[in-house]
Amino acid sequence: MSGEVWRARKVNRAARISANCQGWVRVSYYKHHVFFCCNQRNDGRRSCNDNGSQAMRDYAKSRIKDLGLAGKGRVRINQAGCLDRCEEGPVLVVYPEEVWYTYVDQEDIDEIIEKHLINGVIVERLRI
Repeated sequence: MSGEVWRARKVNRAARISANCQGWVRVSYYKHHVFFCCNQRNDGRRSCNDNGSQAMRDYAKSRIKDLGLAGKGRVRINQAGCLDRCEEGPVLVVYPEEVWYTYVDQEDIDEIIEKHLINGVIVERLRI
């Protein structure tokens, strides 16, 4: 890439950052970014993965893809290390809303997907 093109990109990026600092709202890359705690502790303390969090994360990821909701501007399902709430777990958190949920089975995951991720309604019975 030529120096001139590189400088133009750098200036454009700086302008976007500056504009964001002047009260503009920055649009998130994903509409919803969901993090599943998949932590496995080995010291005897409770872990989210003790309750099948990895399997539920895999299920959610597959379900989101099957529904055509995955990708830029839509929904991203990720696994996380310890989110430091394993005692309430298994847990997941949905951003940008910063809503924390616990869940038991696929039906709970389906309810979070349908109500929160699709319809924008927080599932109070699963919220922690």
